[in-house]
Amino acid sequence: MSASPLPGRRSVLRGSLAASAALTLPAAVGAAAPAFALSGRPKAGWGVQTGDVTADSGLVWVRSDRPARMVVETSATSSFRNPRRWHGPLLGTDTDFTGTTRLRGLPPGEQIHYRVLLADPDDPRRTGEPVTGTFRTAPVRRRDGVRFLWSGDLAGQGWGINPDLGGYRIYDAMGKLDPDFFLCSGDNIYADGPIAATAALPDGSTWRNITTEEKSKVAETLAEFRGNFRYNLLDENLRRFNAQVPSVIQWDDHEVRNNWYPGERVLDSDTRYTEKSVDVLAGRARRAFSEYFPISTLRPGARDGRVQRVLHQGPLLDVFVLDMRTYRNANSPDDQTVDPQGILGAEQLEWLKRELSCSRAVWKVIAADMPLGLVVPDATEGKANIEAVAQGDPGAPLGRELQIAELLRYIKHRRITGTVWLTADVHHTSAQHYQPTRAAFTDFEPFWEFVSGPLNAGAFPASALDGTFGPERVFVKAPTAANVSPAGGYQFFGEVDIDGGSGELTVRLREQDGTVLFTKVLQPGRVGQ
Repeated sequence: MSASPLPGRRSVLRGSLAASAALTLPAAVGAAAPAFALSGRPKAGWGVQTGDVTADSGLVWVRSDRPARMVVETSATSSFRNPRRWHGPLLGTDTDFTGTTRLRGLPPGEQIHYRVLLADPDDPRRTGEPVTGTFRTAPVRRRDGVRFLWSGDLAGQGWGINPDLGGYRIYDAMGKLDPDFFLCSGDNIYADGPIAATAALPDGSTWRNITTEEKSKVAETLAEFRGNFRYNLLDENLRRFNAQVPSVIQWDDHEVRNNWYPGERVLDSDTRYTEKSVDVLAGRARRAFSEYFPISTLRPGARDGRVQRVLHQGPLLDVFVLDMRTYRNANSPDDQTVDPQGILGAEQLEWLKRELSCSRAVWKVIAADMPLGLVVPDATEGKANIEAVAQGDPGAPLGRELQIAELLRYIKHRRITGTVWLTADVHHTSAQHYQPTRAAFTDFEPFWEFVSGPLNAGAFPASALDGTFGPERVFVKAPTAANVSPAGGYQFFGEVDIDGGSGELTVRLREQDGTVLFTKVLQPGRVGQ
């Protein structure tokens, strides 16, 4: 995967936009008027997505406005001469008219052009306007290199799609970099964060949001969770980006509600919720999550499956996607001296150890939805609880730190090279270097953790550091005030660029417009650095 723009991708993308512009999106307050579409035929107005693309496979996603049969055609060229056809599922009410089709047997390291057709179930000759997109399969040759972006936190704290600012502009900047894929580190929606029509800004001006009925309250029903995912797809920048760049998606808390954990009960004093069982809310959220993203380990609408997975991106890169929600223990002061469950759960920890040991990739990116050494408090229940791993005690590991210490020790003693941690969640960008000579716990090798985000949400001051694993904050950009709107800046994404020749991994932390704030180059073949 070359770091330079790929031939033909731009022309394909322009064609994709022309096609999608002819489709109809449901009405939303503040949104542009719908355009012409083929009358009486299925419409794919929410665009297309690809996800979990490997060297020979990938998933294609679409949503119809009515029952339809999903059909995907792929080609080596944008002309779609001699296309290969894939017959997908019947899209119906059970999955909110969404569906994914798995493409197999694809050529490695090649640009794939695709288009999605929605056919009338009773007359397959009647199809809606095709929607086109493109993606590149992972390489099998080291020299091709890999380059991807990551971030998280979309439509948080009441800051939604603002037409005055051009919507989610950050996706336009990311698309111009033409990455091989995009890793979203969680908080793809804010199910607990209603979007009002307006919000007052500190300078006296007014922020305007596109609004929908499902975003007028906290999400409790399956329909409301689904509506949260549809809301973001009203943004043209995001739909255009989805058609150009494959995704790797994980979840965090706001897909359900702030700081949630299994078994939790919503406080009676929180009158926004009539459903008090967080497990019930999480089940509905998980179903909607599986319906609205192409994830290889989750079947749309199914109760089984998992978020954690490994994605092989050729000889240079494996991505280990973690789930730090489903298996965690209850949020607490996190000062216990024994904690076998931790934030990952015992089974996921063993899975991660095993997969790291089996990996032969030069770089092993651990995609975490929460940071390790940054203190993230949880005052949801009116107590001084901890939401992430670190609890602020710089001494020996306690609580969830015990599980992370076990993992770091394992990486050291198994001589696992090339581990890098990426995350989001805290709504600022930073780079932390963890060093045993600075730490209370010393049985590990040095490593780096990079934080990015938000994509479009309130920005917050830098989090305090916990000294247990010896973090040093080498770079940070964060506001001094809480909940700074996207109009005030402080929206971020990160870039990882692995050189096919040297094997060097370069991390760049970028602002919303793509400006590089910080760069770090890491050398391959080392256990710690």
